[in-house]
Amino acid sequence: MPAESFTLAAAQVQPVYHDKEATLEKACRYVERAASEGVDLLAFPETFVPGYPYWRRAVSIPRWTELMVDLQKESLTLDDPALDPLRETIAEANVHVCLGATERSGRRGSETLYNSMFWFDRDGRLVRVHRKLMPTHGERTIWGRGDPSTLAVHDSDLGTLGGLVCYENHMTLPKAALCAMGEEIHTAVWPGYWTQDGHPGAKSRAEDAAASDTCDIYPAVRQYAFETQSFVLSSSLYLGDMNPPGFEDGELGYDLAAGGSMLVNPAGVVKAGPVLNEEALLTAEFERDERRAVKAYFDAMGHYTRWDAVNLEVNDATYEPVHDHHGGGAGDARRVRRVGDSLGPSRPEPADLEAIAEEHDLPYEAVEAVAESLAD
Repeated sequence: MPAESFTLAAAQVQPVYHDKEATLEKACRYVERAASEGVDLLAFPETFVPGYPYWRRAVSIPRWTELMVDLQKESLTLDDPALDPLRETIAEANVHVCLGATERSGRRGSETLYNSMFWFDRDGRLVRVHRKLMPTHGERTIWGRGDPSTLAVHDSDLGTLGGLVCYENHMTLPKAALCAMGEEIHTAVWPGYWTQDGHPGAKSRAEDAAASDTCDIYPAVRQYAFETQSFVLSSSLYLGDMNPPGFEDGELGYDLAAGGSMLVNPAGVVKAGPVLNEEALLTAEFERDERRAVKAYFDAMGHYTRWDAVNLEVNDATYEPVHDHHGGGAGDARRVRRVGDSLGPSRPEPADLEAIAEEHDLPYEAVEAVAESLAD
């Protein structure tokens, strides 16, 4: 059974800008600190490793190219040896960790980057990675679009964990998908906290608490908590020095790095934060009864739903450069599932079953029967 009580924490920590190994060393220290304070799940902000590209709309194209090459070198891969010390630290600390990072594709021939969330369990094992589905505005010159397969949740001793990056937390259907997958504890990561002068294209760095009057993050995380009855851990990036080594004055011109982390219960009640313009390890204790109390009144996966009126399809495919267009084999990414159906693995296509039968010298009917029993 999931824990009846737990402690969530946001590591609002300055990265060592464009230096993944030094930033990961700092992450290790905060994992140890979190463990000493009894934290169960610790989240680092959006692209904490190696820092959000605040230069993305403030430099020339030649300089942008130089910085992109450096960002490629300082980004993480799934099997990156630079993660080994962090994995060991997590295992010793016995803490779940969500790490915001720029990820470099492991696909042969590719150097594409993704805005990702790396999820580690208490043993330091990389459980899964979520890639931001749709980079926002000018981010599309930095990161590729994530595979539908990474829109997922995973089980833990705390409950079912999920998360989204920045403006994904405004995307109605992905939010609904995670809710339908049974998400209970949601991590939202952001590149900072801001004020808006009438619309999202006119942002500026938050200076004080008055920013919450116009910052879309504040209502977004509270609404996410209430509408899905989830505990929400919102972790936002802070950078105090906007002229780090290797950068000239003004190059980090897209300055939103004010922090702004928050911890919210399923009723949308803010239990900690937002903390602005300082490093902080923001913690709060939660009780599962807080969620039950909201569910009793409003249950988005039970008595307060109408799936007969409104339904949702979720594509859980991994897209590959080569497809079997005729057989619908393993490379075929055109698979969807409808919420209300089983959210487990998709039923294999006949061509997949034929390939398995041939490889293992088994009757097709026997393989088909096993597949049907697993799908039911």
